[in-house]
Amino acid sequence: MTPPYLRRVWLDESLIPDKTKYPYCIPLLKHGLELEFLSPITIFVGENGVGKSTLIEAIAALAGYDESGGGKGYSPVDHRNALEVSGSQMAPALRAAWRPRLTDGWFFKAESFFSVARYLDEAAREPLSGPPPDYLSHSHGEGFLRFFEERCDRQGIYFFDEPESALSPSRQIQFLQVLQRMRESARIQVIMATHSPMLMACPGATLLGITKHAIAPIRLRDTDHFQLLRAFCSDPDAFVSGALDIDG
Repeated sequence: MTPPYLRRVWLDESLIPDKTKYPYCIPLLKHGLELEFLSPITIFVGENGVGKSTLIEAIAALAGYDESGGGKGYSPVDHRNALEVSGSQMAPALRAAWRPRLTDGWFFKAESFFSVARYLDEAAREPLSGPPPDYLSHSHGEGFLRFFEERCDRQGIYFFDEPESALSPSRQIQFLQVLQRMRESARIQVIMATHSPMLMACPGATLLGITKHAIAPIRLRDTDHFQLLRAFCSDPDAFVSGALDIDG
């Protein structure tokens, strides 16, 4: 079977314990939730705070991943004393349609990458495990890319939450090449949230624009991210003067 393996996700409102509490109280979920995945790569696009990471966390948890990221069965972070509530709390109220159910892969979160990398390094030091991957001896961007290149070539479903966070523009191009190889393998599904127009331009990807109240397909050139970057690149001085309200 070729991807997408996860075809549809929807919120079963009969399973919501309390609509007044996070994550069920976010405006995006006011009228329910239903998502279809029509291509191997789906990219969530939207401003901070609209619910992109909440959705990624919830769907990844539904597929069996820890809210801090990692592979299946990883628990790289102790959540017992955590004060924040993760979007993964929504997973019990989600339903999914798979064809087939194939949940091997990885959940990458930029904010917890180094906790996961430390977990991998320490696990590899166990007897007979071989040399550690040693992701932490590299710069953030180099560590990210080395991880992507080594871990993202196996059949399965992969979740990326803002993978561009530590990547320079040239490194983003390298990650775009990784995404392209994943798509061309015809055995990998990717669900990603990003602010990077470069990554949004991934060939064959479906872009879903997310606002506080709706989710709908969107073209790259219609995203606020692309339009803002285009305005800046066309005339940086005028753009910055206008943004900072500087008189010419």
